[in-house]
Amino acid sequence: MFFSNSAISYLCKNRTYMDISLSLEEKYTQLVKKLSDQFADGDIMKIEAILYLIGVQEFGKGFLPFSKDDKINLMHIAVCKIFEPYGYYRLSNTDSDGWPHYETLIPLPSLALNEQTNLMKEAVVKYFENN
Repeated sequence: MFFSNSAISYLCKNRTYMDISLSLEEKYTQLVKKLSDQFADGDIMKIEAILYLIGVQEFGKGFLPFSKDDKINLMHIAVCKIFEPYGYYRLSNTDSDGWPHYETLIPLPSLALNEQTNLMKEAVVKYFENN
């Protein structure tokens, strides 16, 4: 059986995409396990909890008794921080209470749910690789 050049190109592109996706999934799974062991007594952490940890790290004041609104703000800080290297956000200032504030440079793209999840996982993995 022979494949056309376009079919071979399609298969190669999909193979590469699958390999990258698998590698990302493996890295993310390892990261979740490590964080879960360290911060959640082995319970599997969800992405929201990981974003909360990143927000606390970026806030820089350690674990404090945060209000519900503060926890949401910490997760927002995390989202801005992990997408900063992609050019979506830039740190604009830190207020007198130490809260970082980001400005949107370009809006996040509209993606399908699985694409959003993969982008978030990729950004989280890169954050922990670089910090």
